[in-house]
Amino acid sequence: MRPFLAGYKGALDAISFLRALAAPERWYLLGGSISSIAEAAITLTIPWLGGMLAAQYSSSIAQYSTGPLLLALVAFLAIQSGLRFGTGYLFGSASDRIGARLRVRLHAHLHSLPLAYFQARRQGDVLAVLAYDVPRVSTYIGGPLAGLVVQILSVVGAVVLMWRIEWRVAALAVLCVPVFYLVIKVLGRSVRPVTTELYELEAKAFALAEEHLSMLPAIKAFTREAHSAAQYAAISDRMVQLERSHRRVVSLMGPGVQWLASLILVAILWLASERISAGTLSTPALVSLLLYTAAMARPISGLADLYGQSQQARAAVARLSALLNEHPEVIAVAVPSSTTPSLGEIEYRDVSFAYPGREPVLSSFNMLINAGETVAFTGPNGAGKTTLAHLLMRLIEPTGGSILVDGRPIAEMNVHALRNQIGLVSQSIYLFNGTVRDNIAWGREGTIHEQIEEAARAAQAHEFVSNLPQGYDTLIGDHGVRLSGGQRQRIALARALVKDPPILILDEATAMFDPDGEQSFIEACRDSLRNRTVILITHRPAGLALANRVLRVGE
Repeated sequence: MRPFLAGYKGALDAISFLRALAAPERWYLLGGSISSIAEAAITLTIPWLGGMLAAQYSSSIAQYSTGPLLLALVAFLAIQSGLRFGTGYLFGSASDRIGARLRVRLHAHLHSLPLAYFQARRQGDVLAVLAYDVPRVSTYIGGPLAGLVVQILSVVGAVVLMWRIEWRVAALAVLCVPVFYLVIKVLGRSVRPVTTELYELEAKAFALAEEHLSMLPAIKAFTREAHSAAQYAAISDRMVQLERSHRRVVSLMGPGVQWLASLILVAILWLASERISAGTLSTPALVSLLLYTAAMARPISGLADLYGQSQQARAAVARLSALLNEHPEVIAVAVPSSTTPSLGEIEYRDVSFAYPGREPVLSSFNMLINAGETVAFTGPNGAGKTTLAHLLMRLIEPTGGSILVDGRPIAEMNVHALRNQIGLVSQSIYLFNGTVRDNIAWGREGTIHEQIEEAARAAQAHEFVSNLPQGYDTLIGDHGVRLSGGQRQRIALARALVKDPPILILDEATAMFDPDGEQSFIEACRDSLRNRTVILITHRPAGLALANRVLRVGE
């Protein structure tokens, strides 16, 4: 009973999710539905015309009266084609707009999630939802689901019209509908688990390919190309096996339904022969019955396809819902507004922190950093130096204690307002595929060239940037791959300096500098750092020379 209730609730949740997505495009969907209903009406009219033509051809005056009927048939077929175009265009437009809106919503939601969410997952697994599940759901809404009502109306309409001609034949068709349903249900029962595993593997393959591309320099350096290829091939082979199983069932549904429809057609011919022999059914009526039976085949086959597509869409909806239901980080809190930090005094009060499933990194850590002071954090790897910086920016939250800026707990601050007061140059350098100018200006909106160049000079980047082929307009490639490690670090530092924040965090900011470059940077930065509160995470003596105080973390 519990699995049934769970499945029932899952179906209701999926329907609610799809309804919410479709609501903004209700006019497109309504227009497409009206067009498809009109198309179904025309389709149901054609068998009646066929019967009329058969009656005329069996008449001695056929040569004088079939012309209007043939013209009407041509007109109906033309109208049917036009309506089919309108249906496809309107439903397709709705699908495109739903997909675009869902992608934008999902992209914005991903940016709102805390870093802990992404630290617990592979990036490719998350991107696979955006790349694969969004188009599956949008296509399903604007395709099979949108046509469901019309398919049902087409079947019901055909049965009603058949009933008016010969109720015994119509009754046979009605009795066969449950048989169709049972066949689809039995064949489709094995589709759902296969579909779920297949989509999980699809996401895993996407994640693995993304990971291998990001690690390509290391893969080549350690000659692990064959190992990486074997990893991907193993997943691909399993996907082929699942796809074969999935295709076997889905491919069987169509022929199975068509075979049953053929049996119905044979049964109708058998019944019709008896009615004709008894004189209760005419040949033109038989033609109409056969054409109505053929008209039923398309929507019934569509219902068979709908079942398999519904299982695919349900699996995609489950993943999308799970992702969209993840709680975003709290940007603003319901406390009285006050001025944002401007002086830069920082205080850690009994701060503790532990990563999930690991021993505490910090335990009751206390420290006061005065406004305008430069403090160097040093100590062994894993002692918590970078963790202290991330806690200050609320990229992670402490498990105990509190952090204050200018005497106010940062937990009571708007996160964006807090982070706007802090410049960060981290160990991992994050640059995007754009120009040098764009990457530096990214630190503050509305930055002009003079500010960009000033920040680049302070970061000891102006000289090498000026020697690039297009200077500040040179494209640097994905993650800055066209620059050396030291050059990337200087661009990242210039980006932090152009922000002109009262608080600056330099996490191994000179790690890629040569000794002369580091010394030049130290000298050039003294003026830039003089009126800021600086947290300097470093082991290098030249960097420590900038500090007013040096604190060994973890001792």
